[in-house]
Amino acid sequence: MKINDIFNEMNFDSRIELEEMPELDLYMDQVIQLFESKLSSLKRNDDEKILTKTMINNYAKGKLLLPIKNKKYTKEHLIIMAFIYNLKGALSINDIKISLDEVIANYDEEKASDLRDLYNYYLYESKEDEETFKRSIEEKIEELDKRVSTSDNLQNDYKKNFLLLCSLVNMSNMYRRASEKLIDEFFTKNNE
Repeated sequence: MKINDIFNEMNFDSRIELEEMPELDLYMDQVIQLFESKLSSLKRNDDEKILTKTMINNYAKGKLLLPIKNKKYTKEHLIIMAFIYNLKGALSINDIKISLDEVIANYDEEKASDLRDLYNYYLYESKEDEETFKRSIEEKIEELDKRVSTSDNLQNDYKKNFLLLCSLVNMSNMYRRASEKLIDEFFTKNNE
């Protein structure tokens, strides 16, 4: 399988659209089922869990979620859990909490549309990021093809794949560090 085929097969656009989140409040098992059904293509293997009862309870105890009423979760809870799911791949739970503190502290049921609007903006940016990522990967593969000899030598395939792996990890680390710097400079200072 060619490296381009691997990235083309990846499903980056799995996300829960706002209209897929019910207006009715859900019990925890229903929340887990929704996340599993909508985001299961993002799992690395079948044993991985998108969301568990323990995770939700920890988010609630850690005050990453809005207060839960009658063991039911609103659409706004689902939005925040979707944000947490996205952020936890790169950030610590503490950094996620810091970044969500303003959302939680300033939430007003009468202004729920603000949180919904924020989520819609996030969905739009996610789609834009996906396109940017795909173009970037294609360009990186082309650069590596030019840099490393294009013979059928297994050694060259290994070199290209290893260099691509290192490059992806480097970029991931740079983006994570930039995210942490943003939290330290903007979100932490706003909370002080």
